[in-house]
Amino acid sequence: MANHERNTNILLQLIKLPDNSRCAECGATDPEWASYTLGMFVCLNCSGIHRSLSSRVKSIKLDYWDDKMVEFMKSNGNAKNRALYEKAVPPYYYRPKESDCVVLKEQWIRAKYERMEFTGETKYPPLSYTTGFYEGMLWKKGKENTQFLKRKFVLSEREFTLTYYNKENESKGPKALISIKDINATFQPEKIGHPNGLQITYQDDDHTRNLYVYHESPQEIVTWYNAIRAARYAYLKTAYPTGRDAELIPKITRNYLKEGYMEKTGPLQKEPFKKRWFVLDSQNRKLFYFKGQLDAEELGVVFIGTEKKGYSVKECVPKHAQGNKWKCGVMVETPKRQFVFMCEQDREQKEWLDALKLVLSRPMSPLHQ
Repeated sequence: MANHERNTNILLQLIKLPDNSRCAECGATDPEWASYTLGMFVCLNCSGIHRSLSSRVKSIKLDYWDDKMVEFMKSNGNAKNRALYEKAVPPYYYRPKESDCVVLKEQWIRAKYERMEFTGETKYPPLSYTTGFYEGMLWKKGKENTQFLKRKFVLSEREFTLTYYNKENESKGPKALISIKDINATFQPEKIGHPNGLQITYQDDDHTRNLYVYHESPQEIVTWYNAIRAARYAYLKTAYPTGRDAELIPKITRNYLKEGYMEKTGPLQKEPFKKRWFVLDSQNRKLFYFKGQLDAEELGVVFIGTEKKGYSVKECVPKHAQGNKWKCGVMVETPKRQFVFMCEQDREQKEWLDALKLVLSRPMSPLHQ
């Protein structure tokens, strides 16, 4: 028993070291699990993925650790593991965060330890996201309906385009030719209703266009995601030749700051409230609203500037409103008009207020001046 306590205490001291204090895979704080075959510390969620891949994992606090295992953990650790298995991660390859979906974390772990993609010793032909060209079939949701149909997609880094075709027969030409300049990709498994669901967004004339796609293979959809990121990175390096990676990498793709339903009234604040799906894109400082959460195009968009430019966000109780079922109000004021939105719960109201205020507090880039 004394030996068990001593070994547990040694492990608890090891996870206080800076390199070990976060999960080796997703960066979650205070990891309480460890792989004693790889010698690194991970969070509960990532430990489950490792276990499913036959890596031996134990709880630091709850399981028994013998002296040999503890010595192995002492002589390894997250930094040593990273130096070996992440030696050659491309700058554009997405490293999952704690809040990311399972498919990103699982494929990151598989890429590192099963396929050994980042050791710098890959023997097989270049990976799809390193060649600058990728094509394949994805299940795509119809613009006007909920049906998903197989469509051919072609990504060209040389042309900086993503193209998709309505039919497998390409003789009629592409259905859409999408510029890499304005494209974004973000995983949306819950919204799309598939664990491998990916949302691709781009500018189509005056509208923002959403494509909702998935692939049955987790590896394939994450490959598509990183292929898009590789093309975006190449574009940004061309557009901003003096830009440093620290500046460019956050701009490759982004998750949206906040999404969800709110009720919205019109400019006079006397019109009936209607339920709408809202998406806050902090990078573009835009609050989009859609009729439904899987709509292809937005109904409208509200630009969120700064307080110096006459923008503000606050709680509100509308005076003349009708038809609103929800009672927790958010008012966004712009130089031209006031927007009143209603949230279902206090928690949702606070989350929207916090998110909108975060965008308000950020200085505007020259692009938005």
